[in-house]
Amino acid sequence: MDYGYNVRKLSINKVICMYSKTHTHTQKENTCASTIMASRPGILTDWPWKPLGSFKYVVLAPWVIHSTYSLIVKDKSERDVSTFLIFPFLLWRVLHNQIWISLSRYRTSKGNNRILDKGIEFDQVDREKDWDDQILFNGLLYYLACYTLEGASRLPLWRTDGVIIAILLHAGAVEFLYYWLHRALHHHFLYSRYHSHHHSSIVTEPITSVIHPFAEHISYFLLFAIPKLTLVFTNRASIGAMVGYVTYIDFMNNLGHCNFEIVPKWLFDIFPPLKYLMYTPSFHSLHHTQFRTNYSLFMPLYDYIYGTMDKASDELHESTLKRKEETPNVVHLTHLTTPESIYHLRFGFAALASKPYTSKWYLWLMWPFTAWSMFLTWVYGRTFIVERNRFDDKLNLQTWAIPKYSVQYSRQWQKVSINKMIEEAILDADKKGIKVVSLGLMNQEEELNIYGGLYVSRHPKLNVKVVDGSSLAVAAVINSIPKGTTQVLLRGKLTKVAYALAYTLCQQGVQIATMNDDDYVKLKKALMHSSHSNIVNAKSFTQMIWLVGDGLTEEEQLKAPKGTLFIPYSQFPPKKHRKDCLYHYTPAMLTPTSIENVHSCEDWLPRRVMSAWRVAGIVHCLEEWNEHECGYNMINMDKVWPSALKHGFKPLTVPLKK
Repeated sequence: MDYGYNVRKLSINKVICMYSKTHTHTQKENTCASTIMASRPGILTDWPWKPLGSFKYVVLAPWVIHSTYSLIVKDKSERDVSTFLIFPFLLWRVLHNQIWISLSRYRTSKGNNRILDKGIEFDQVDREKDWDDQILFNGLLYYLACYTLEGASRLPLWRTDGVIIAILLHAGAVEFLYYWLHRALHHHFLYSRYHSHHHSSIVTEPITSVIHPFAEHISYFLLFAIPKLTLVFTNRASIGAMVGYVTYIDFMNNLGHCNFEIVPKWLFDIFPPLKYLMYTPSFHSLHHTQFRTNYSLFMPLYDYIYGTMDKASDELHESTLKRKEETPNVVHLTHLTTPESIYHLRFGFAALASKPYTSKWYLWLMWPFTAWSMFLTWVYGRTFIVERNRFDDKLNLQTWAIPKYSVQYSRQWQKVSINKMIEEAILDADKKGIKVVSLGLMNQEEELNIYGGLYVSRHPKLNVKVVDGSSLAVAAVINSIPKGTTQVLLRGKLTKVAYALAYTLCQQGVQIATMNDDDYVKLKKALMHSSHSNIVNAKSFTQMIWLVGDGLTEEEQLKAPKGTLFIPYSQFPPKKHRKDCLYHYTPAMLTPTSIENVHSCEDWLPRRVMSAWRVAGIVHCLEEWNEHECGYNMINMDKVWPSALKHGFKPLTVPLKK
């Protein structure tokens, strides 16, 4: 569907707005096309190694082993360094693509120069998670060429004439043939069977560029092989030409599929012909929204020649470059948990971020990058944006992270610097006009900042409301307890949430059993005299409902009867030592579908689930409550829980055992 005519009538300051509103209609068209593709897939849709799953990388193993072995055992005169370098080059391609993914996700969270406001969802992440298939495919063909084609192995490091030939062939043959191939792929027959898979992503990420059926990748490889094979057959090939050409393709592919504009206008002002030789992210974004314009590969020249350039290209390019950083209504302030958690952030590994956090053994292989990221967090020392969301066109939401790990929060000497970072984040939010800051994970520890009350006492004139979410956390736990329960066991660190839980349950006539004398004495001392009869010091552990917090040990879990339901009231889940028991999620709620751009999991929670502390900040802003919920202050549970339900948040059910 072509929206070009409507776009041409718009002024510059309305171009972006139009795109954010026309997506809904376009998405319906794409969904239809995707359905057609699923029902009538063309031949060679799936990759040959799809049945191997995560073991697909073994297809490269024989080639890598053989090239390495040959380099080691053969004489210097017979060694083929160029073939050996194929595997390191493939690793470079993976790293290059990941850099673009991380950069793009970070920039779109900030909002400046963003092209489309519409978010992406989990279905797109799942569809694009196997983006490295094309690197495996290319790697196999590179090895095959080196071992079968004369002139494809033992390449020199550089040949200038070969580089010039490759440039000319790309600008001429490759760009021209791709343009017409691309137009053919938009014919209904090929589009419904193949190319619609790529266009299912209206809002593109860098790696969307290589999300195509296997058959399409075969055609693209043959197309991009024209310069490479020409160099091989004319004996003008070199390592520099081969590596440089493929890196150029990766660079331009990633650049064009970013959802933010990065190419400055002054570049085209200084050298006007460059406009015909290099596309921009906004130029290609129009192709994904308009479908019938901007078909070119990397050089818009052919769209100009054949009259398919979208007239809004220049206007959109200029308007997105002028777009400022977004100011949210609500900020959730979290922090890193483990050194490996950096890969589970939204701008880390997209596939990992789209699943609940669990420790992966293979991440230990990433220790050089992990160490480097730890060094960067130590040097940078400022909060950074993790993700953005939008709630029903009412609120803009952002998540910020403190560059500190959980283990650092337990170090006394780190608390001053951590508090300083949290305080600076709150003051920055106040300066920007943000309405609510919710404190997540250990950013609201009593020992650290008195549940966030420290900052309010230091800055009594804060306009931004600081929310620790304790009331909604209590409500989430209370509503997770099965109806008819008469006694629960409370075990773990006694926090603000734990005391509120005990008080609420006692008022409801539910007995609170404790495991040790200290907890028993503390609860008796903290609660009103009328609640004392419902607090008991357990001598046996027959309770089937355990409310647990930090500090629960394996030994204590082993005392629970079979079938016990462990319900955490803490920020962190307990380690699961019992296979014959059930473990509930940490206090959290299922988000309404009106919250957009949700494509990463919050720590260990399932998809589209937010912690109660994060939800509390959103509800606080929606209800326009003009009070802080921090320190020892709590909002009435009977007020916050119905409000959360009213806005579409839903309680979680007990996860079933696998």
